[in-house]
Amino acid sequence: MKVDTLITPTTIYTQEEAFKAALNYFKNDDLAARVWLNKYALKDSQGHIYELTPDAMHTRIAKEIARVESKYQNPLSEQEVFDLIKDFKYIVPQGSPMAGIGNPFQIASLSNCFVIGNSGDSDSYGGIMKIDQEQVQLMKRRGGVGHDLSHIRPKSSPVKNSALTSTGIVPFMERYSNSTREVAQDGRRGALMLSVSINHPDAEDFIDAKLEQGKVTGANVSVRIDDDFMKAVKSNSQYTQKYPIFSEAPKFSKTIEANGIWKKIVHNAWKSAEPGILFWDTIINESVPDCYADLGYKTVSTNPCGEIPLCPYDSCRLLAINLFSYVEQPFTKEATFNFELFKKHVAFAQRIMDDIIDLELEKIDVILKKIDADPEVDEVKATERNLWVNIRTKAKEGRRTGVGITAEGDMLAGLGIQYGSKKGNEFSVEVHKTLALAAYRASVDLARERGAFAFFDVEREKNNPFIQRLKAADEKLYYDMTEFGRRNIALLTIAPTGTTSLMTQTSSGIEPVFMPVYKRRRKVNPNDKDARVDFVDEVGDSWEEYVVFHHRFKQWMEVNGYDTSKNYPQKDLDVLIKKSPYYKATSNDVDWMSKVSMQGAVQKWVDHSISVTINLPNDATEDLVGKLYMEAWEAGCKGVTVYRDGSRSGVLISNEEKKDEDQETLTTFPTKRPQVLEADVVRFQNNKEKWIAFIGLINGKPYEIFTGLADDEDGIMIPRWANEGVIIKNRNEDGSSRYDFQYKNIRGYKTTIEGLSHKFDPEYWNYAKLISSTLRHGMPIDKIVDLINSLQLDTESINTWKNGVVRALKRYVEDGTQVKGQVCSSCKSENLIYQEGCLTCKDCGSSKCG
Repeated sequence: MKVDTLITPTTIYTQEEAFKAALNYFKNDDLAARVWLNKYALKDSQGHIYELTPDAMHTRIAKEIARVESKYQNPLSEQEVFDLIKDFKYIVPQGSPMAGIGNPFQIASLSNCFVIGNSGDSDSYGGIMKIDQEQVQLMKRRGGVGHDLSHIRPKSSPVKNSALTSTGIVPFMERYSNSTREVAQDGRRGALMLSVSINHPDAEDFIDAKLEQGKVTGANVSVRIDDDFMKAVKSNSQYTQKYPIFSEAPKFSKTIEANGIWKKIVHNAWKSAEPGILFWDTIINESVPDCYADLGYKTVSTNPCGEIPLCPYDSCRLLAINLFSYVEQPFTKEATFNFELFKKHVAFAQRIMDDIIDLELEKIDVILKKIDADPEVDEVKATERNLWVNIRTKAKEGRRTGVGITAEGDMLAGLGIQYGSKKGNEFSVEVHKTLALAAYRASVDLARERGAFAFFDVEREKNNPFIQRLKAADEKLYYDMTEFGRRNIALLTIAPTGTTSLMTQTSSGIEPVFMPVYKRRRKVNPNDKDARVDFVDEVGDSWEEYVVFHHRFKQWMEVNGYDTSKNYPQKDLDVLIKKSPYYKATSNDVDWMSKVSMQGAVQKWVDHSISVTINLPNDATEDLVGKLYMEAWEAGCKGVTVYRDGSRSGVLISNEEKKDEDQETLTTFPTKRPQVLEADVVRFQNNKEKWIAFIGLINGKPYEIFTGLADDEDGIMIPRWANEGVIIKNRNEDGSSRYDFQYKNIRGYKTTIEGLSHKFDPEYWNYAKLISSTLRHGMPIDKIVDLINSLQLDTESINTWKNGVVRALKRYVEDGTQVKGQVCSSCKSENLIYQEGCLTCKDCGSSKCG
């Protein structure tokens, strides 16, 4: 495919100029302006900014879409495309397409989602390492990745190498997780989904893997659950796990009590919001691409948020339609939904998505050209090159698209319909049915103009439940499809639309509004003349509290004559909310069973899947979680995630109940160091150097740390899969102390590395004793991190060591711990918390690790 040379812009704007212009564009919405500027404005690798406002970005995108359109019949003009995407009003390309289309500074894919995997059931070390490398290669190009581990043989299975028996799934979970954390994505965390079938004998170990603090922190995990397992749970009967999974002649099998592992899934989800559940038989039975499973389109896993089930090496690009923009006269008694305009725009959205596939093929050609030009030998480049060749083939053959929506919650509120009500659920289903029919009609029309996807076969699809629903709803569409085919193998999804919704200034995806009104604080100087001090914190800093209105709630206020500039007291805010269509319609208010029923009903009109989270209060019971999961299966959902408020903090292993948050508590350790301590091994990179840390634990809490360079001549060399062991305090012949690390090798034999204290630079060791001393006295980990960061050290190597210790210890900071004295690099909010060792902004969702 010929790739047109992109024009490199020459006008450079300062950060201040661009932010001021973006702030004006978003009508003083500081958060939206910063998110756009930091994530999507055109920038080069030096940070030079080439776009002042989203108008310039939308012009860039429209120009490229129009260029592709010009190759086909009845092309859309650049102005027509621009009018559809401007102001984030109607059609919004998401994430990678928004950042990458027409971007001359970036060699990256336009795909948001990828799934990788080996052909067949290969679980050789070579196959496992290939997946690891492919995952890294995709993540460096900005993509989120998913892959399934069900092909890996269970632990203690015989293998024909020096280990004699397999280590099972969990060590490889950690390996893939670590790889995710090592890949930089321009300030973003890499996104990974790991899945496994409940039929696999190691499924229980998989389910438990993330409960141990510091483990598998770089991946989301979901269990693929089949109908037979769910039936066994309902009937309280037994279930047989096998390897290979579902084999008629398994090499290994075991019978379990289905309710035993079910309760563990429910408990862990209640405690830590993971694992998620994928109802695999529903996914496969409903999947249109799986009609072509024998041609390489067998679905094996999902992307990190679960909304796109994919076969190996397939990818998908995402686009959202802003549902609120089709509500005419919103928040009035005359409010209506413009279905005709909506259907027209859905057709344009599907057309634009198909154009983006052509742009993606061009991007992949550029990636392949770069790989060929790289100085490495062909043997080194082979895996990366083959990966992109495979992805290109799947994208060209199947032409999969991901048309979705955002602002479902605001759409219903604008119409005066309560989210989660029977009327609300019925209206949402009608909208998504309309979307599905319009998108499939557009794909058939595109097939008539441009040709069907490579191997469209109406006979293969005729019994597919989703296709049957389309036929029942619109027979002419179905018979036109039998005549002309369809341009795209699958079309629809509902993604989370996190940052997208910040720029559309609406609720996110299919979710209800999180909160219509909330309060934020900003630090003030109490000596300033006009300063208003509403709160003084424990260190004496003064803060002003101010009310932030959800944009569409503010619009409701304006329509109904309320003053939006007033600083309302809480009791008045409560009255306002009660009068609004958002009352009892927020994420914490909506009836959970109703939301699950809605998801199942809408799912009937979405050929991929839906990313949705059931938010529960902190006091929700495990029994409720189990009932929600069962209801989701029975309602026809393809997957479900439950988040109980505050549950992430339950990930850390501790025998102590959480103390009152206002109390400054210290961990209690023995006065004398035990001779043997359990230990974690943490690997990380400082710049391009590989480092390793050994962290001694008591009751799961850090007690001492040894760290330095890994795998050099004088450093520590242990296998990557060795992530835990013990640290033993011993005596040398001269009576001095030494600390030995001992782990079990693959055969289960113990291997000892003597003298950790002598394996690293002596200067590191002296500082390590200082840090270990603060750990042993029970100082909270986040305070120790602050202490280490404040150290003024002289040499670059010691500062590198300092950074490594911080990175290692951050993993042990309790999730949800508030961060003080720092601001979000994306939106400048001070509302930062620790989440799985990373600084996470609660306002814009951006995350920084390292």
